[in-house]
Amino acid sequence: MVNFTDCIGAVGVSLILLAYLLNVLNIVPTDRLVFILLNLVGASLATLASVLIDYKPFIVLEGAWAIVSLIALRRYLVERGVK
Repeated sequence: MVNFTDCIGAVGVSLILLAYLLNVLNIVPTDRLVFILLNLVGASLATLASVLIDYKPFIVLEGAWAIVSLIALRRYLVERGVK
């Protein structure tokens, strides 16, 4: 049976994979806001699911992915003059 934590994790990794697929198919480049947000939200949800199940390797992996995505979002906003 699928529980709430599994659902959070599944949505998170699905968003990350969607971003990757859209990029590989040349539909969304990596410098687009949608790509950055898919990764940020996806990694954040996957991190939350990993915290809830206390699985440290994926907390580190997905947490790092979320931080990198947050840095990309900040750079995106700064380059466009958004404060």
